[in-house]
Amino acid sequence: MSIINEYLSLKEFEDIVFKKNPVQLSDNVLERVSESFEFLKEFSGNKVIYGVNTGFGPMAQYRIKDEDRLQLQYNLIRSHSSGTGKPLSPVFVKSAILARLNTLSLGNSGVHPSVILLMKEFINRDITPLIFEHGGVGASGDLVQLAHLALTLIGEGEVFYKGERRATKEVFEIEGLKPINVEIREGLALMNGTSVMTGIGIVNAYNSKKVLDWSVKISCAINELVQAYDDHLSEELNGVKHHFGQQEIARIMRNHLADSSLVRKREDHLYSGENTEDVFKEKVQEYYSLRCVPQILGPVLDTINGVEKVLENEINSANDNPIIDVKNKHVYHGGNFHGDYISLEMDKLKIVVAKLTMLAERQLNYLLNSKINEILPPFVNLGTLGFNFGMQGVQFTAVSTTAESQTLSNPMYVHSIPNNNDNQDIVSMGTNAAVMAGKVVENAFEVLAIELITVVQAIDALGFKNQVSSTTKSIYDEVRKIVPEFKDDMVMYPYVQKVKDYLIG
Repeated sequence: MSIINEYLSLKEFEDIVFKKNPVQLSDNVLERVSESFEFLKEFSGNKVIYGVNTGFGPMAQYRIKDEDRLQLQYNLIRSHSSGTGKPLSPVFVKSAILARLNTLSLGNSGVHPSVILLMKEFINRDITPLIFEHGGVGASGDLVQLAHLALTLIGEGEVFYKGERRATKEVFEIEGLKPINVEIREGLALMNGTSVMTGIGIVNAYNSKKVLDWSVKISCAINELVQAYDDHLSEELNGVKHHFGQQEIARIMRNHLADSSLVRKREDHLYSGENTEDVFKEKVQEYYSLRCVPQILGPVLDTINGVEKVLENEINSANDNPIIDVKNKHVYHGGNFHGDYISLEMDKLKIVVAKLTMLAERQLNYLLNSKINEILPPFVNLGTLGFNFGMQGVQFTAVSTTAESQTLSNPMYVHSIPNNNDNQDIVSMGTNAAVMAGKVVENAFEVLAIELITVVQAIDALGFKNQVSSTTKSIYDEVRKIVPEFKDDMVMYPYVQKVKDYLIG
């Protein structure tokens, strides 16, 4: 059980989304939200407050009659439920609901308590609103995507329930749920925030950590295959480069390779004084894709850590407009819904994951190109050369996927397009950035799956399965349960998908 109270850590957030910990709202939260609601109800009686007795956006100059205030909220929700494209994945939506629930629980939004109570039920009962990829510009929040969430909370629209796409009304009847009470600004408070881009962002960061972990492990295995020298991973070498990520990646790799009998000491070979050739048989240094792993993946680790800090700040921030300040008895108008923080972090994340994918593709190419590695058959083909193809076919897929990620990694943060009668004259595009980052992360799993199958084939080609480190051997054994050693050509796509699923976990 995870209790929403004063502050929700990223770890607690992930336990709810990925481990399905049920959500419980503390008494403090319910009191805080109720107090905020009651204050706004009283405070707004004879004042002009945006979205309470005014229109929205550039229509805010128009006063709304008292008798039309509640209908105004319904009009906003229904009119902006206009998303298109593919539905967001259930994990993205669950994460977005939790992000919205937490920010509304801060008591700065003036919503009726029924809003957070119903969102809690959505999370605990695995009810996933239908929300589409396209529609948000990420400036007045994730307006369109959050409108689809709000639409289901008023008992309309569609949800995914037990694997089926169904009318919300039907699911409410099955589960005995009632729509939220729309009283003051529930529509605007639900929609005016960054919770979809933030929710997607948290899933992206979580999966990026997995991608990075696998990239490190696979990089270690390749260093073993080529019997690389270990000094490029040494504490002495990496310690003089003052970046946490680089030092940490090198440390992890040293630990991984500690019991390998394949990596070598430079002093035992090139420093022995016995090398008298004019052209050295031993490679003096490995290719960058093997030797510079800490320097390449270190920035990835540092970036993920920075992204997570921003995401944790955002889920614990009031990110709608206006902000209800019960303590000072005031309502403040501004732009906390603007998604630039998340947009920038998603661009950073997709850039570093794209670079990680590029590293994997280059390592894969190294293994497949016998003229470069000089130890493996072309395409790690364990069959008959010319007659069989080995890993030749899947290389095309890896290259294609990597190229897509390179294009997708171009930043959305700087692609503002004014809209909304120029009221939103500069926007974040944070939702687009988050969705695109998610695709880049998924692509990384695909390329790593192809690379890992190749590594396992290479281990068998060289007869190294009993000489690799215990960590590499464990991975080898798991992959061999999915993909048998093959010499004859076989249809590869089911195996690539199964290894991808194994990597995702």
